[in-house]
Amino acid sequence: MSYLPCIEIEPTAPATAAVIWLHGLGASGNDFAPIVPELKLPESLGVRFIFPHAPSIPVTVNGGMVMPAWYDILSMDIDRKIDEAQILQSAEAIKALIDREIERGIDSRNIVIAGFSQGGAVAYQTALSYPKALAGLMAMSTYFATHATVEPSTANEDLSIFVSHGTQDPVVPELLGQRAVEQLQTKGYQPLYSTYPMQHEVCMPQIQEISRWLKERLG
Repeated sequence: MSYLPCIEIEPTAPATAAVIWLHGLGASGNDFAPIVPELKLPESLGVRFIFPHAPSIPVTVNGGMVMPAWYDILSMDIDRKIDEAQILQSAEAIKALIDREIERGIDSRNIVIAGFSQGGAVAYQTALSYPKALAGLMAMSTYFATHATVEPSTANEDLSIFVSHGTQDPVVPELLGQRAVEQLQTKGYQPLYSTYPMQHEVCMPQIQEISRWLKERLG
């Protein structure tokens, strides 16, 4: 089977957990790899980090320019018109990476799915519909694009979800992060929601909170 190309950062101890972390529009797996040392996770957790690269496709809102993207965005209004078939296709590609981690000996309950911006939208679809219990879902500066169509898995009905957003985000307004939390709550989830005085980015207080959350989920 062919898999998405990825950057993989192995722990010094044998891997017993995995974090699959999806980048945003126009970026690559290199985008978040430098954060791993900043998380200061204990080596005893044995966390393998996997940063997949999205395929390059034409993106309508950027004049049809070809760039790394998990799906096409057709308009940038507050409700975000997207190519839903492509987001589902990307979610299936990430599910294949989860399956591969399980085949490599990682318990599904020790696998976290994380995503920033466009990658977060794919992370929502992937984690909530995955048929085996996962450790958690981390959604950063993003929106719940498939909230009306996703078919949640009963295996993940109690999934731990950490949503974070910048209060000054000009790309994905914080309103969309708030909406995602409400949409999750409507479906019975109890997400943790944190905001930071930043734009469409990550910041050190957020990285520190992510670290604490990962230790809780994978410890």
